[in-house]
Amino acid sequence: MEPQLLQSRLESLKIEHRDLDASIDALVQGGDTDQLRLARMKKRKLSLRDEITAIESQLIPDIIA
Repeated sequence: MEPQLLQSRLESLKIEHRDLDASIDALVQGGDTDQLRLARMKKRKLSLRDEITAIESQLIPDIIA
């Protein structure tokens, strides 16, 4: 995949991750006890983090020590 497309995808994933983090915080602060919804949101957040990390590793060239 081209670097520009990867960078664009990376930015959209980071925005989604931030939004999800804010939603999770609001849910917890609001006292909502929907544990299933909260677990799903946290699982999605972890999945986003994994995808962000994978894209970042593709964009950063390997350095030979």
